[in-house]
Amino acid sequence: MFGKRLMSSVVLVVLALFLLLTGGGILALGMLILSLIAFRELTKACGVIDAGQKNNALEGVGYGGIILYYLVVYGIKDPIYWMGMLAVIFLGLMFVYVFSFPKFRAEQVMTTFFCAFYAPVLFTFIFLTRNLPNGIYMVWMIFISSWICDTCAYLSGMAIGKHKLAPVLSPKKSIEGAVGGVVGAGLVGALFGWLVLERVFADQNITWIAAVICAAGAVISQVGDLAASGIKRNHNIKDYGKLIPGHGGIMDRFDSVLFTAPIIYYLAILLIRFD
Repeated sequence: MFGKRLMSSVVLVVLALFLLLTGGGILALGMLILSLIAFRELTKACGVIDAGQKNNALEGVGYGGIILYYLVVYGIKDPIYWMGMLAVIFLGLMFVYVFSFPKFRAEQVMTTFFCAFYAPVLFTFIFLTRNLPNGIYMVWMIFISSWICDTCAYLSGMAIGKHKLAPVLSPKKSIEGAVGGVVGAGLVGALFGWLVLERVFADQNITWIAAVICAAGAVISQVGDLAASGIKRNHNIKDYGKLIPGHGGIMDRFDSVLFTAPIIYYLAILLIRFD
């Protein structure tokens, strides 16, 4: 199992490097593919598709809406149009609900909209962060906040963890581990700021800004991890999928990244001066 996880991690890092360094349409396409897979994992886990079905009209509207949403985010820079596409997805789902009634239950419609928002919309913030000035450097703070936090939280929890963070939802996670994850992400963020960002953002306290951003992102990343675990527990599943050997599905691997991405994007806009 460890060998599978290690190989999968290496492949993920290589793909991340390729997509994030390339940026542009290639990155947007990569985020779209991940979003569609994550949407499928979520709809399957949450019971949007009834037993015995391969797909249904609600899922079809979700797929189409996600593709249109990405086309608009990629092609139009005004966020008001992005919100408009979310309204289009909602209206499309309600159209199916009304004109096929009573084939679908209201909770299926609401869950489909949730699934279309959760991963697809949050994944776009990786693309948006990459598109910021010097975004080729900024975007790595998303992964420092999530993956470094995960590692440091695990090590801290193993070493000194005594008090349960969320005993019912995730018995192995500790408060000490959570604090260690935030501190670790903040320290690595500061190191990243000092070694890299100091060279591209002049006359700013960028080292400390990066530390604050990564530490804040680490707090939210742990909420993302627990939220994804909560959904799995509600629906009695171990993993969202089997796409990534040793890790599970897209939602299993990117649960914390999804919550971190928008936080990093907005904190970067608020705290960093882009000349």
